[in-house]
Amino acid sequence: MRKFQVVSPYEPSGDQGQAIEKLSEGFLRGDRYQTLKGVTGSGKTFTMAKIIEKVQRPTLIISHNKTLSAQLYREFKSFFPHNAVEYFVSYYDYYQPEAYVPARDLYIEKDASINKEIDNLRIKATYSLMERRDVIVVATVSCIYGLGMPELYKDMSVHIEKGEFLDTRKFSNELASIQYQRNDMVLDRGNFRVRGDVIEVYPPYMETDTAYRIELDFEEIGRICRFNVLTREVEEELDELKIYPSKHFVVPQERLYSVTDRILEEMAEQVERFNAAGKPLEAERIKTRTTYDVEMMREMGYCSGIENYSGPISGRKRGEPPATLLHYFPDDFLCMMDEAHVTVPQIGAMYEGDRSRKQNLVDFGFRLPSALDNRPLKFDEFEKKLNQVIYVTATPREQEIKQSTQVVEQLIRPTGLLDPIIEVRPSEGQMEDIYKEVKQRIHRGERSLILTLTKKMAEDLTDYLLGLNLKVKYIHSEIDTFERVEILKSLRLGEIDVLIGINLLREGIDLPEVSFIAILDADKIGFLRSTTSLIQIVGRAARNENGMVVMYADAITPAIKETVSETKRRRQIQQQYNEEHGITPHTVSKAVQDMLERQQKDAKENAEVELSALKKEANLFDAKQRKKLIELLKKEMSQCADRLEYEQAAAIRDQITEIENTYGKK
Repeated sequence: MRKFQVVSPYEPSGDQGQAIEKLSEGFLRGDRYQTLKGVTGSGKTFTMAKIIEKVQRPTLIISHNKTLSAQLYREFKSFFPHNAVEYFVSYYDYYQPEAYVPARDLYIEKDASINKEIDNLRIKATYSLMERRDVIVVATVSCIYGLGMPELYKDMSVHIEKGEFLDTRKFSNELASIQYQRNDMVLDRGNFRVRGDVIEVYPPYMETDTAYRIELDFEEIGRICRFNVLTREVEEELDELKIYPSKHFVVPQERLYSVTDRILEEMAEQVERFNAAGKPLEAERIKTRTTYDVEMMREMGYCSGIENYSGPISGRKRGEPPATLLHYFPDDFLCMMDEAHVTVPQIGAMYEGDRSRKQNLVDFGFRLPSALDNRPLKFDEFEKKLNQVIYVTATPREQEIKQSTQVVEQLIRPTGLLDPIIEVRPSEGQMEDIYKEVKQRIHRGERSLILTLTKKMAEDLTDYLLGLNLKVKYIHSEIDTFERVEILKSLRLGEIDVLIGINLLREGIDLPEVSFIAILDADKIGFLRSTTSLIQIVGRAARNENGMVVMYADAITPAIKETVSETKRRRQIQQQYNEEHGITPHTVSKAVQDMLERQQKDAKENAEVELSALKKEANLFDAKQRKKLIELLKKEMSQCADRLEYEQAAAIRDQITEIENTYGKK
């Protein structure tokens, strides 16, 4: 078995070493829940990688959005070049779920655009889990949604060996039954072709452009090899070969036939129920829909929306949880929850929203009651599937702390930078005070952030500071996408000195040039001024050696008190460490341009992971397809900008410009 091996020019520094040791020891002694409480910029990702290397267990890393998942995927790919690092996120570029709005008698059909490249990556993740143990899967909460059953997925694989007899027609039928398509002209992922005594199969889960070739000698397998699809060069000779299904949802034909009888029985019961309740319209609706779907399944082995019949097809009892990605992991796996304070609540919220939408479809005759079993896991079901968990966050919630047998802190940054100084000042005279602080930062060539609670206040404050001849701009949801990107760049490059907004604090944003943050209305009660939010805000000033945060408030709320106390404690520990090790913290002098270039590069790579399949699927010479692709890209760009992921939005914008310049705008 291959061992997990971290490849990095760096060794653990600061308090990374003790965090790695404590959490690894906790895992190996059987602690079910632990927490890594790491400050912004302390290298939590590297610590996670070294823990995996220590414990040597298959690992699931869950993040709360696709952009952060793509970033983690690339980082772990670089840390573990000799191991299987996989990516498992939603394969929908666009998804409009099936729904019914009773108040308007409006039925909305399911509409989706599937990203085939991401679908292939999902299949590759399950394939790796079937074949090896040195596997890391970086996933979003899509990992709690229904997937094909691992037992069927494994049992329906096709196995052949060199020297055995092979009936070409039977073999072709076996491949077709596990969702491979025959195409004798073009060999593509998920396809196979037969040319005389040579059969070539291109599984969708292959990491590189490699496929398998089977050469027959009078119906006996004379050779099995893996070859490069582009160069046709043979990469490896094989004695045997196992080919896994091309899709997660695969069911033997004979099983599908028996299942349709159960579906028709359920339909008859539902029709009788509607008729008894005086609902003939709903009775006719469910009868028509189900009869058509069953006929399609019997004739084609598939129907639109077949996932709604996943309960009967899998043989699950009513209410039983579906098989998910977690069911493909061995029992002894490690789960890491990145940004756990956001990820855990998100997982808990998935079931109720899905249930509410589907219940309407069942009540009004659009779906059978068994459709309710095509669902994400409930939170308690999710927890039961977990083996051992490490929560990773700068601001763990009380729930994570209570569950954890140990909370390991990682407070020392490799750069030696300290948490910022915090002061609480009265709101009276705050404008004059802010002006004075901002002028001091301008004189030192540094930048400032000001956080308000409303859009109007952000706009009014911008006008006020512009009247004092300061270079200032504001950002909120009504600002155009392109302008947001340029505003943030302008701040980093010194073209503006002050940025005003409501929430400028998405996890992972780096602003080393910002040394002053002003928080207005810090004593107001609400999410934007909670302890978690305030600590996240304070962390944004921790990239600069002169970092300082001023909270303007007329009362000391529990959130303010806790934030000040916690930051002061961290700062003292960091200062003591620096003194003991002779470290003098300095802001990196090239941080503005270097970080801008690095984040642009990261965003471009993230965008390529997310959008490459879209470009492959569209014929860019076709004006209609080109227009549709650009619309999808613009929608994704706007969503990134709404989340304040400016670099990602800029990378997508560049993709749009490249397409328009190469193929035309119309």
